[in-house]
Amino acid sequence: MSDHDHDEGHDHDEGHDHDEGHDHDEGHDHDHDEGHDHDEGHHHHHDVDTLAAGIVTVSSSRTLDDDPAGDAIAAAFEAEGHEVTTRELVPDDYDRVQATLRNVARRGDVDAVVSTGGTGVTPDDVTVEAADPLFEKTLPGFGELFRRLSYDEIGTRVVGTRAVAGIVEGTPVFCLPGSENAARLGATAVIVPEAGHLSGLATRDA
Repeated sequence: MSDHDHDEGHDHDEGHDHDEGHDHDEGHDHDHDEGHDHDEGHHHHHDVDTLAAGIVTVSSSRTLDDDPAGDAIAAAFEAEGHEVTTRELVPDDYDRVQATLRNVARRGDVDAVVSTGGTGVTPDDVTVEAADPLFEKTLPGFGELFRRLSYDEIGTRVVGTRAVAGIVEGTPVFCLPGSENAARLGATAVIVPEAGHLSGLATRDA
């Protein structure tokens, strides 16, 4: 699938350098929080310190024993002291993908869901279409930032990457490409640093 191909030959580990750039976002809280009253004065009060992640691999050819992208996502969470409570693998099927994302997001032992695979432009890439109706709120900044970081590695081929994120059942859900390098970049540079904050905000009133 194009989703799996766009990162081949490009070492997204270099994208870890962008973690330093990500740190400076903390200094920009005053920018992205303007107009958001719930962040005033207690911006990180509701953060989830230790995350429980659910990983969903979307592939008709992989198995959980042969899942380098899922392994990379799990390693990113575990490296920061978080845990992975469930890993699922589903084929490139709209209904199966949608049901699995919904069910994992609903789990009481999952604070964030990350899928890998099915975000490209081939006919069997259906993850984005399956996830979109589930989103109670969309998180466009995730896809924008991921593509910005990916551009440094793969150039204009990034236009074929449709990574998205949103809130499902009060749980942040992130949909990454299926390549190992892209999964590692997205998890390490964006998702793990922000998932605890987003999870806490999404469930704050509850």
